Amino acid sequence: MKTLETERLILRSFKPEDVDDLYAYASDPAIGPAAGWKPHGSPEESQRILRMFLDEDEVWAIEHKETHRVIGSIGLHTDGRRHNKACRALGYVLAQRYWGEGLMPEAAAAALRFAFEELGLELVTIYHYPFNNRSRRVIEKLGFRHEGTLRQATTLFDGTVQDDVCYSMTRSEWEYIVGEPTEIDRR
Repeated sequence: MKTLETERLILRSFKPEDVDDLYAYASDPAIGPAAGWKPHGSPEESQRILRMFLDEDEVWAIEHKETHRVIGSIGLHTDGRRHNKACRALGYVLAQRYWGEGLMPEAAAAALRFAFEELGLELVTIYHYPFNNRSRRVIEKLGFRHEGTLRQATTLFDGTVQDDVCYSMTRSEWEYIVGEPTEIDRR
């Protein structure tokens, strides 16, 4: 992944030496379940996930500029619900210690800019579980449009079945949000 920089963050490819930071936030029981995965049970499990991130090359490590620690991840993934090559699904997690500081909207805005301006995507989607109000607030701040709820759409690691609350943003909606002319404005 291309390295992106914001005021307080560096979004970069994961490195093998990030395993301790990954384990530090991914083992927190408040993190994984909100995103649908079980907390990491060992550094070895984090090492396996880190190798997957390196192989797939669709996830950035979120590095805090002040501490130079990896405090989360954000990615543009294939959206398995849509058969559209010009679409990706945004997904993210952030260490609990950094919640409420506006870091995730900052990181996600950089990822969206990359998605639309550099990858040339036409649509970015995002999903959250109904109980994840923190993620909902980030999604709303970014300007995604609510599409609806896929009921009983996902079976989680613990066997529970959850609804998926669905949102999307088109390229023209992104251009409007950032103040660039849209196709309609150009007429």
